[in-house]
Amino acid sequence: MDRKLSPSMMCVDYMSLGKTLETFALQGISFLHMDVMDGRFVPNFALGTDFCRKIRKACTIPLDLHLMVERPEEKLDWFSPQEGEIVSVHWESTNHMQRLLTQIRGYGAKAFVALNPATPFTVLDYLLDVIDGVLVMTVNPGFAGQKLVPSTLRKITDLRAYLDTNGRKDCEIEVDGNVSFENIPKMRDAGANIFVGGTSSVFHSGATLGENIARIKELLQ
Repeated sequence: MDRKLSPSMMCVDYMSLGKTLETFALQGISFLHMDVMDGRFVPNFALGTDFCRKIRKACTIPLDLHLMVERPEEKLDWFSPQEGEIVSVHWESTNHMQRLLTQIRGYGAKAFVALNPATPFTVLDYLLDVIDGVLVMTVNPGFAGQKLVPSTLRKITDLRAYLDTNGRKDCEIEVDGNVSFENIPKMRDAGANIFVGGTSSVFHSGATLGENIARIKELLQ
């Protein structure tokens, strides 16, 4: 399965947004990770509808919409998911997950279930026919710059085995949270194939954006 990079747009330097998007396009970035927070499901606000629409107009890279919001089924239309984009919705955020995933697929988008660190992946038992991927949170969602929850590496490994055993070898695993230069190889070896990079990798202050992306690509080999 191809390994892909999805830079966290919550961590971007907005003063150089245009140049950053140009670099992403030249580097062949797969997705742009959009952290949408409502101040209720997580204790923070981030990236609203207008920002997502403007990013779509500014470049052709598909969005990776991560909806950290309560009752996402009531708000999905606000973001007008596009064909080929990813929409991740948290298991913990809705009572109607099967209906919501079907709704996402109706847009032509890829339907991912996001799982907080303490949520077991067995909640997917009766959703395997309506998911395209699983977003494993490797930190508790809400803020950038957190440390990896160590047990989530084992969770990625066990999830990959679970999906493969249940006939879903095609189901992707995305990881979000302290996806650092140090942790990327561990996540890769555990079975993840989509990596949400933030301040500890894509936007690391020790090098240029292009240099950071090149280093990540080497780690994903």
